[in-house]
Amino acid sequence: MSELLRVTELTKHFVGRRGKGSIRAVDGVNLTLQSGKTLGIVGESGCGKSTLGRTILRLLEPTSGEIEFDGEDLLSLGASALRAKRRDMQMIFQDPFASLDPRLNVGAIVAEPLVIHRIGSRSSRRQATLELLETVGLQPDAAKLYPHEFSGGQRQRIGIARALALRPRLIIADEPVSALDVSIQSQILNLLLELRQQFGLAYIFVSHDLAVVEHVSNTVAVMYLGRIVETAATEDLFARPSHPYTVALISAVPESDPARRGARAMLKGEMPNPESPPPGCPFHPRCPKAMDLCASAAPKETDIGSKGRPHIVRCHLY
Repeated sequence: MSELLRVTELTKHFVGRRGKGSIRAVDGVNLTLQSGKTLGIVGESGCGKSTLGRTILRLLEPTSGEIEFDGEDLLSLGASALRAKRRDMQMIFQDPFASLDPRLNVGAIVAEPLVIHRIGSRSSRRQATLELLETVGLQPDAAKLYPHEFSGGQRQRIGIARALALRPRLIIADEPVSALDVSIQSQILNLLLELRQQFGLAYIFVSHDLAVVEHVSNTVAVMYLGRIVETAATEDLFARPSHPYTVALISAVPESDPARRGARAMLKGEMPNPESPPPGCPFHPRCPKAMDLCASAAPKETDIGSKGRPHIVRCHLY
């Protein structure tokens, strides 16, 4: 399996309130993604997950760092070259209603990427649209209707069809099921898994729900205050969570079997303000295993994996 995406020391800082200071939304992120695989990114709300996804696609311009897609430096591309490259990189947004133009019918919404990239004739685009709707489980008649005439799950299927229109190699799914009922969530997740197999897609799946991420991901990256604190294969991360933050997140996942329920790893306090992050390790004010070193020095990434399976942790315990 070839490497499709490599992100190196990626940062995205926003100007703070009243033009003072900066908000470190993404702060030195490293990650890789193989073709046809899914990387799950998890963390509390406000940790920078969505900003990371948008920065990778250059919907937000990064402050610094490197983004390499299929061996090509994305940050070196001009506007026209980047537009062409966007055929290979698409996004599914969190809100299945706000992300669809209410003034366009579904056929026009799904065909819009083909129109923008000048792919095919009008008749071929119409045929491609009907095929895409069928692929995501909608009837051809849906093309004549408008977004407000559909349920939330159906609208998300429309968003998925639009993302597939250009036959991309990478899709970033930003909380694609968080706004849906639980019964509908499973349908959309299974659809995404089927499409990954059918089209050979790679996903970056952004979510705060660890149970969902465990179901769909090959690798999981845990994010805290703009930084990736742990990355490992999904089964390794859930079997052997190593960063104290990861341990706390996994222990908070509801367990239906009483025999498997263990003691909860409780976190104290809330995530710090990204405008003024704590010195050293940003997690140390909430960490049950914090040492004096944690308050003064930022930990480096350490590979604690074995048998050729990387398991990267950013923690002074290792």
